Amino acid sequence: MKVYLDNAATTYPKPPSVHNNMMNFFTNLGSSPGRGSYSTALESSRLVYSCRESLCELFNFSKPENVIFTYNVTTSLNMLIKGFVKEGFHVITTSMEHNSSLRPLFQLKDTLGIELDILQCSPTGILNVEDFKNLIKPNTKLVVVNHASNIVGSIQPIEEIGKICNEKGIYFILDSAQTAGVIDIDFKKVGCSALAFTGHKSLLGPQGIGGFLISDDLNDVCDPFITGGTGSLSSSIYQPDFLPDKYESGTMNTPGIIGLLAGIQYIKSQGMDYIKNKEEELCDLFLNNLLNMDNVKLYGLTTAKHRTAVISANFENKDSSEISYLLDSQFGIMTRTGLHCAPLAHKTIGTYPEGTLRFSIGPFNDERDILYTIDSLNKVLRGD
Repeated sequence: MKVYLDNAATTYPKPPSVHNNMMNFFTNLGSSPGRGSYSTALESSRLVYSCRESLCELFNFSKPENVIFTYNVTTSLNMLIKGFVKEGFHVITTSMEHNSSLRPLFQLKDTLGIELDILQCSPTGILNVEDFKNLIKPNTKLVVVNHASNIVGSIQPIEEIGKICNEKGIYFILDSAQTAGVIDIDFKKVGCSALAFTGHKSLLGPQGIGGFLISDDLNDVCDPFITGGTGSLSSSIYQPDFLPDKYESGTMNTPGIIGLLAGIQYIKSQGMDYIKNKEEELCDLFLNNLLNMDNVKLYGLTTAKHRTAVISANFENKDSSEISYLLDSQFGIMTRTGLHCAPLAHKTIGTYPEGTLRFSIGPFNDERDILYTIDSLNKVLRGD
């Protein structure tokens, strides 16, 4: 039996429509959008635009041209942060962020001398809104927050953060890597300036496709981080200033976009609430069984209601990496260990530098997977 429990890194398997539609592109289209006026290039352009529209519908966003495609959420966050942040800015982020945000911010702290405050979250991974308010300064220009932790699944109060940012005239970038496709995100209700997403996690698309949604206000003060060929204004040596071309240089990952479109369509056909409820039920089943086991240390909230289906644990007198290896080699259960590209988050929950063993549930797991994993884990811990 094979059980895949690393969905926080990349969801697997994908809906069959994802690879079927990608194969159809390779077999019957193969042309790049915006790079020709013949029929297959125009059909590629139509499919790309359809994906922009689907993302607008998913996030309650009204401008398809402001939906920008990149290769992943890391690229998106780098483009947004480095395209906007200037010398003299004060930026606030949290101790639960992924390196996708932390590394570009610390790079700018070193190169531009920006002021950077790390909002310390609770041991369960949740920020305190009053603590956030107290960090705001006259020169605070940007807030960067991930919607949910990739280690303990803690969900941040993003609507409260968005409201404060709007009242103070602060731009707000939301990292939705762990939530897009499984938790409803309303761009207008959240009040963010940009929403960065990746396709290969809960949006059920392939690796190598991501993007961001950007407000007109942030776009007006954000410079393109990458410039080059766009298929438009080819007579000019300067980057177009209209969207999406301003941020989309070079040949696009069209098969990835088509796969992402199929993933979004699958989510819509199933219903996001159905997917979320299913993952919550499996997460609760897993948590309840772990809580009843001896010598197991769990991190984060102990119920699934206010978290994503990402579970981190350690084991008394046992190395989590060895346990992960044994689960894979003896029982076919795939998990992830270590720091999960979020060192400050591990310091926050008290697991640095060892990290944790992470189990992350996806939409194609079932009760049998969870019970088999619990049984296998018991056998590993007993040394059977």
